[in-house]
Amino acid sequence: MRVLVLGGYGLVGLEIVRALREGGLDVAGFGRSVALGKRLTPGIAWLGGDLAQFTRPQDWAVSLEGIDAVVNASGALQDSFKDRLAVSQDASISALIAACEAAGIKKFVQISAPGAEPGASTAFLRTKASADAALRASKLDWTILKPGLVISGNSYGGTTLLRMLAAFPLVQPLVLGGARIQTVAGSDVGAAVLAVLTGGAPARHDYDLVEDQAHELRAVVEAIRLWVGREPAGCEAALPRWMGVCVAMLADAAGWLGWRSPLRSTALKVLAADVLGDPRPWTEVTGRRLKSLEETLRALPSSLQERVFGRAQLVFPVLVVTLAGFFLASGAIGWAQRDQAAAVLEGTIAAGNAGRLVGAGAALDLLIGIGLLVRRWTRRAAWGGILLSAAYLAAGSWLTPQLWGDPLGPFVKIFPVMALALAVAALCEER
Repeated sequence: MRVLVLGGYGLVGLEIVRALREGGLDVAGFGRSVALGKRLTPGIAWLGGDLAQFTRPQDWAVSLEGIDAVVNASGALQDSFKDRLAVSQDASISALIAACEAAGIKKFVQISAPGAEPGASTAFLRTKASADAALRASKLDWTILKPGLVISGNSYGGTTLLRMLAAFPLVQPLVLGGARIQTVAGSDVGAAVLAVLTGGAPARHDYDLVEDQAHELRAVVEAIRLWVGREPAGCEAALPRWMGVCVAMLADAAGWLGWRSPLRSTALKVLAADVLGDPRPWTEVTGRRLKSLEETLRALPSSLQERVFGRAQLVFPVLVVTLAGFFLASGAIGWAQRDQAAAVLEGTIAAGNAGRLVGAGAALDLLIGIGLLVRRWTRRAAWGGILLSAAYLAAGSWLTPQLWGDPLGPFVKIFPVMALALAVAALCEER
């Protein structure tokens, strides 16, 4: 059986691809970036494209050639610069379902979510519900799986948020600490998809994939703290929901610059409504009990990498904003005071072009500052900042070597700026 997995390099998609390959199935992946798919999961065929461009059944014809079953593990938290949920989670998937019917492909597994209902409070859940409804109305042998909060060795979305929260030292700040959550091991989601495709569970059913017991958010975060080897928090700082809303609004705005923060307003709304499901139907038809949170964490390695990752994700936004602010302020001040800056070059061989040089430097600073804030340009802008800082240092040392002795240290301060840019470039990974 050859299976096409949409979102094959995502948090859930990676687990599904791994489980299907270990189960002896032939797997092809579909993702936005073929190059990224090949890096993260080599050894399988990869197809690529933006789901927003696949809104008609005929758009899927080439991707479905030679395919026997489809698993849709694609998804996005909310609308942003990269994502339009009404298209990518609804129109595109509905077109794929129709294309499968036309191509004679029978098996279709949809990864949905608990709470995916037409009247849900978020576009994420409403668009999932719409695609679920289109699948139920089809002639396919469909199965809809609704995982709870997925805990995996990989990290993205909600799992990244948990690691970030658990990285706070001494005090544990929480919004909606009493929100109730049922988790599921990423490996159990992969095993469930394999079972569905190989006849281990009846088709044309919805199944919640959740552990038996629900936990409060504070208990889940505390479990993550202990799992990575940190000391328990000295106390909990229960923050009012309005503070969480303010942070989420900033994260939403960053989404239009390409940042997919796990702290966006959709995550807050989903938590407020609880993340709960009924594990009994799946257990009854398969005889398989899904792992508890404790069992999931016990089965995953916890090491130095986990502790460093959580702290790095917590401070990374601060690093980016600080570095971008420095370059934007440097450029704006340099442009506003370019005459005074040009006066520093009087008496040097660059005196005749001092104004133009200062203006060009200010413009480059502004461009780098803007580039750091746009997700797709951040790493290149960070390296640009390093090169520009090195050029400032070299040119300044040649033209105005006396500034090395300046008590304010204008040249010495370039080195920590370059180090900060290097840290941003090194940490700028999304998956």
